[in-house]
Amino acid sequence: MNEMILLKLGEMVLKGLNRRSFEDKLQANIYRRLNGLGQFRVYTRQSATYVEPMDDACDMDGAWEAMKKVFGVVGLSRAKACEKDPEAILTACREYLGQRLAEARTFKVETKRADKTFPMTSIQLSQYVGGELDESYPNLKVDVHHPELTVHVEIRDYAAFVHADPEPGAGGLPVGINGRAVALLSGGIDSPVASYMIAKRGVALEMVHFFSYPYTSNEAKDKVLELARLLTPWCGHLTVHVVPFTAIQEELRRNCPESLFTLVMRRFMMRIAQAIAERCGAKALVTGECLGQVASQTMEAMTVTGAVTSLPILRPVVGMDKEEIVRLARKIGTYETSILPYEDCCTVFTPRHPRLRPLPGEVEAAEANLDIDALVRAAVDGIERVQVRLA
Repeated sequence: MNEMILLKLGEMVLKGLNRRSFEDKLQANIYRRLNGLGQFRVYTRQSATYVEPMDDACDMDGAWEAMKKVFGVVGLSRAKACEKDPEAILTACREYLGQRLAEARTFKVETKRADKTFPMTSIQLSQYVGGELDESYPNLKVDVHHPELTVHVEIRDYAAFVHADPEPGAGGLPVGINGRAVALLSGGIDSPVASYMIAKRGVALEMVHFFSYPYTSNEAKDKVLELARLLTPWCGHLTVHVVPFTAIQEELRRNCPESLFTLVMRRFMMRIAQAIAERCGAKALVTGECLGQVASQTMEAMTVTGAVTSLPILRPVVGMDKEEIVRLARKIGTYETSILPYEDCCTVFTPRHPRLRPLPGEVEAAEANLDIDALVRAAVDGIERVQVRLA
């Protein structure tokens, strides 16, 4: 049998009667990620999903890297399948892990017997395989506590599997199983991380970016599209709704008190995001707001900006500090792009003394002279939709 990729499932195995829908969504996401890498068979048995190449033309290295970024998978291994027979298992260990066994100094064997009809217990099979390998490789010494190499043997429904050094997966739930949301994507560090975190909870995303040309450049827009591209290995294909925001900001500068400019601007963003959500069937908005980080992210300010939408606002980084957010940005590969020095619409007409804790009714009064519906409608009608696909 050929080498395959063995995926261990996480919290979805705890689901009840709807567990099959989670598994089906995961398999569909896996097939999409494998597109262009060859013909694979993907199936789920006994709380594990198998990615099996159908011919030698399959790009196993590419598939391995893709599977590391599939939400719903908590662990993965490149494994060799063989018959459920002790001698066949031992042979597979020697053939598949021979070089690793020859280079290691200490080892142990761990067996998982998911098929309880297999005649040997897990301990018995580990002792048999470990004893034979110990005799075959003079360089090896058994160390059950801190081995340099752990040989994993799994006895499952249709075959036995041999592998070493499983890696952690992306975790979470399959993208799309928990519906769709609209994520506000700026060129900063926080919003890409927030998008990643909510996608990890099984939410498919539509991205919205507010573009204020000529105050913000085409390079700034390209930067945001690149951030979206960097998110696609985790989130899948994305549509970025680029909203022309210049007219609204200029109208606010003419008609709103400077101290409330940012809050009124954020309220317009929420209104437009909700309009986009209604068009694409999304049930929530996602922001990168972090409590206390800037003036518009106090509790009072977030209450004011969120009051204009009837949709729930998901703020996955709200309780994180900057170092935690940066660490995640580095992990998912967006940090270096986020810190490129291109301006963002949120920095246009920034007030010198922004209001931190607006009073009830104060912001509504500042909006009284604005034709809110017309401004929102013009912005939505002018949206440019950019499709961002997996590289």
